Amino acid sequence: MERIRSAIEKARAERQRNLEGQPLPLSAGQTVPHEEPANTPAIAKAPKPEPRPAVITQMPTPERTDQWMRLEGFQPKPALMKRNRIVSFEGGQNAVSFDVMRTRLLQQIRANGWKRVAITSPGSSCGKTTTCLNLAFSLARQPELHTMLVEMDMRRPSMAKTIGLRKQQMFAQVLAGTEVPEDHMVRYGTNLAIATNHRAAANPAELLMNSRIGDVLSDLEDRYDPDVMIFDMPPMLAGDDTLAFLGHVDCALLVVAAESTTIKEVDLCEQDIARQTNVLGVTMNKCRYLEEGQGYGYYAYKD
Repeated sequence: MERIRSAIEKARAERQRNLEGQPLPLSAGQTVPHEEPANTPAIAKAPKPEPRPAVITQMPTPERTDQWMRLEGFQPKPALMKRNRIVSFEGGQNAVSFDVMRTRLLQQIRANGWKRVAITSPGSSCGKTTTCLNLAFSLARQPELHTMLVEMDMRRPSMAKTIGLRKQQMFAQVLAGTEVPEDHMVRYGTNLAIATNHRAAANPAELLMNSRIGDVLSDLEDRYDPDVMIFDMPPMLAGDDTLAFLGHVDCALLVVAAESTTIKEVDLCEQDIARQTNVLGVTMNKCRYLEEGQGYGYYAYKD
């Protein structure tokens, strides 16, 4: 683990030497300066989202509670959740790593007035959807918080299958403006809303690049007033879907897989995220060997 952390820091230092002495982002909210090679077209830099007043310390209003309770209820089967490694569903010792991640996430969004959090990965099979679900169910155990989990990986949606949701939701139709949100969301308990897609969308890139997507997200916030919105994004190096959407979120967390994600991929993705929004941090998944004191299963989370 220490070798991996050192390698990433070395890559950041190398990048810094190549950027004429400009500082590196070592904490959330900082950006990564980047120079495009001479033969590479420049990518337009999206404006960073402005901080919004944090509301997650407020108790739910009756109007918000009523709106959430109108969503169709859903109760996952504990055996299926355990089999699919959604350990935060029942909590306990196995969920400690995600509870710690939850606490650090809440500290950051409270300090910065953030609400919208994208979770992505360099490539497939890094465990980002599992991370999203575990984080969402961990947040759901905080009764004063209302959390919305939205599946934006519309090329290979897997969230409904993972939690055993048979309702054929298609949140892509909400993004397209042809359906209302409540028809494509379910509610777990009283404070977790889950929006999924039961099949791949025909035009995910166009949906995420559509100029009206900002209005769709604002409408969701106006309707449900969530304290935290988690977006399960596609892998960054598999296409341009995530890059098209990052300008609409306050921050992004990168999930990498031990022994498969390369240092170069982490460095490249961090730069791409930083051009569009705030880099929340990097979390490592699938760690088979941990050093003493590293049992939480993550590293380099930026305070």
